Amino acid sequence: MTQKFNRNDRRILNFPAVHPCEGISPTTLVSSLVTISQSICNFQSKFFATQKRNAKETIRQISNLLIFLEEIRDRGLIISNSIVLCFSELHLTFQKIQFLMEDCTLEGGRLLMLTKSQFVATQFRVLIRALATALDVLPLNLIEVCGEVKELVELVAKQARKSKFELDPDDELTMKRLQLVLNQFEKGIEPDWIAMRRILDYLEIRSWTDCNKEIKFLEGEIHFDFSDSDEREVQFLSNLLGFLSYSRGVIFETLDFRNAGDQFEARCSVEAVSCLNTEDFRCPISLELMTDPVTVSTGQTYDRSSIQKWLKAGNLTCPKTGEKLKNTELVPNSSLRKLIQQFCADNGISLAKSSARLSDITRTIVPGSAAAANAIQFLSESLSLKLCFGTNEKKNKAAYEIRLLTKSNIFNRSCLIEAGTIPPLINLVASTDSCTQANAISALLKLSKHTSGKKLIIDNGGLKPILKVLKSGLSLEAKQIAAATIFYLSSVKEYRKLIGENPDAIPALVEQIKEGTTCGKKNSVVAIFGLLLYPKNHQRVLAAGTVPLLIGILSSSDKAELLADSLAVLATLAENFDGVHAILQASALPVIIGIFKSSTSRSGKEYCVSILLSLCIKGGAEVVANLAKEPSLMTSLYSLLIDGTSLASKKARSVIKILQEFHETRTSGLMGSDVANERSVLHFR
Repeated sequence: MTQKFNRNDRRILNFPAVHPCEGISPTTLVSSLVTISQSICNFQSKFFATQKRNAKETIRQISNLLIFLEEIRDRGLIISNSIVLCFSELHLTFQKIQFLMEDCTLEGGRLLMLTKSQFVATQFRVLIRALATALDVLPLNLIEVCGEVKELVELVAKQARKSKFELDPDDELTMKRLQLVLNQFEKGIEPDWIAMRRILDYLEIRSWTDCNKEIKFLEGEIHFDFSDSDEREVQFLSNLLGFLSYSRGVIFETLDFRNAGDQFEARCSVEAVSCLNTEDFRCPISLELMTDPVTVSTGQTYDRSSIQKWLKAGNLTCPKTGEKLKNTELVPNSSLRKLIQQFCADNGISLAKSSARLSDITRTIVPGSAAAANAIQFLSESLSLKLCFGTNEKKNKAAYEIRLLTKSNIFNRSCLIEAGTIPPLINLVASTDSCTQANAISALLKLSKHTSGKKLIIDNGGLKPILKVLKSGLSLEAKQIAAATIFYLSSVKEYRKLIGENPDAIPALVEQIKEGTTCGKKNSVVAIFGLLLYPKNHQRVLAAGTVPLLIGILSSSDKAELLADSLAVLATLAENFDGVHAILQASALPVIIGIFKSSTSRSGKEYCVSILLSLCIKGGAEVVANLAKEPSLMTSLYSLLIDGTSLASKKARSVIKILQEFHETRTSGLMGSDVANERSVLHFR
């Protein structure tokens, strides 16, 4: 067997080469050597931002050896065991050279490879020396190739021993320029654009798209190093990310999507929210799903590994609230853990995989380095100015940059909020350009996840324009983002009242449930769920005709994405008599029973049992009688006793007891409809 190449799962500058197995046939080994040599020679047509001389010399030497190897293959020469051993060493070296070439030409890795130039040059030298060593012990006289080819191999061996493979002077100069810029950022000095342009031009990072690819690559590298707790490397990579983020937002002033594919990829995916709010399942420190949620003395919950790192660093305050911790006791939050496990089971998410990806605290609470912090602050101020005074094109780009920067970074959100971006973004929401409107409302959505962001949006009159987009936005994307923004704003108690009292809010959400995309429907349903946490909004939601729409969704064949959220709203509405009446009026009971018995979603089952219990208590004996006619219902209820959360198990137990009482009293002939209803209510209480 030989090594399979072009692996996509390895880290940069990591060369997982292996020896061919001992039993490999000489013919297969020679054929594989030819193939990998050809692959290395093909790098001649690729762009090397750095290491140009070293790569060119390496390719030249391998191309000479390729002539030698092709002649052995084409003539079918028989080679001895000693030759096979030498070729095996060559094969190992060729693998590593190919990995090194892949890294030097890696799309998005140009800046990082520049900073590793000295190490990379050393790797070229080490690998060519290894090639020379293998050729030195190769019994060339035992191989029946022509004299010219033998001379060529000897020449390669001689040159490989003498080749210097030093750091390219141009690479070294550009590295020094980069370090100067990073030092300026670290000292709080905004660097000269010309100096930054020289670095970018040298690496041929000449457009917004080129810069964005570098950023995405670095973000992936930082993710790996957070997982490995390599703090120094994280700080170093954060410096580079700050440099590139500033460059993308300030230096490259034009969005230049090259084709439809790039444009589609560059658009932020429209955010879909859920009643099972995954934001509540994420650690405020790492922003990853919590595998071991614990609560501190302030009542805030964090993942154990993240808060332990925070405390170990000498911090005695709550990361989220800033309050001083009364003690450092970590209390396990078993209820939340069960909900997270349920969410992961319903959505096919591996908790083990999520745990492996937990990030260090510096990823979100603070930046990875001082240089990165200052770069983002300078960038935030620049974007704020463009939002206020730029051309329409610059305003659109600034909103899009904010949309990207705030996607999953708390520090970036706080910097942009402090720079005053929210008021001009609110103004930009009224844009007559659909792309600009979508970018502005999306930026506000991301900023609304921050506590101070919510307040500033409301205090600056942002609710009215957001609702206007929800009702009559220029694109479906903008409408569904507006619905998600309403959901996040409704997480504040007083804002639920404010939003609900606006006559346009709930009807606009209901209209999107009726006519919107699947994502728009989902966001609107969840926004209504958030508003229902204010009791006086229940009547408004019912009056808008929400229940028949939700029952229609649940009755349709294409309901998977909306199932749990629709049931969550119905379960909340069923907490009062008017809601129960509306549900029964919509002939929902058979639908709810059907979903309860057939659904594989734990959350769906638990919302169903909540609805059924409310209908039993508030809907009268007729509801209980109808449930009692469903013999297989008991099986589903009993399974929930075992597999459900503690609250769901309690509700399932209550429904079982109500049904058992119904059967007992009917058998004894003592049950009348009024008595049954009264006993059910008293029993539940």
